[in-house]
Amino acid sequence: MMQTSFRSGCPINLGLEVFGDKWTLLIIRDMMFAGKRHFREFLASDEAISSNILSDRLAMLVEAGIVTRAGDPSHKLKAIYSLTAKGIDLLPIIAQISRWSRSYMPVDPVLAATGEARDRGGPGAIDAQMAELRRVHLGGG
Repeated sequence: MMQTSFRSGCPINLGLEVFGDKWTLLIIRDMMFAGKRHFREFLASDEAISSNILSDRLAMLVEAGIVTRAGDPSHKLKAIYSLTAKGIDLLPIIAQISRWSRSYMPVDPVLAATGEARDRGGPGAIDAQMAELRRVHLGGG
């Protein structure tokens, strides 16, 4: 259930109360960069999220309007998760976290390649990625 009261009205606090724990950001990362859209796909991430935490975070993201959940037309027992416009708007923030980590942390070069390619693409690269996410998640793609 989405919080109706917050610790404070500070803009940073409000954002962190929605997407400020590591699991939530990793789910969003997997949707944006790995194309994951099903529960079992998220469970297969390298960070080994537990199923109860994944279920909780997905429900919170749906409640917050970052992600939608719908039945998967290819399998009646599965759900498919999609980013909303509000969720897609997190891409520049996640890209900046990646940029910071690549400057200061011991990143895996293979895993850093996407962010480096995005940076080489210049200012329009994030806009192009966001347009593709809109196509896939909002346009029925």
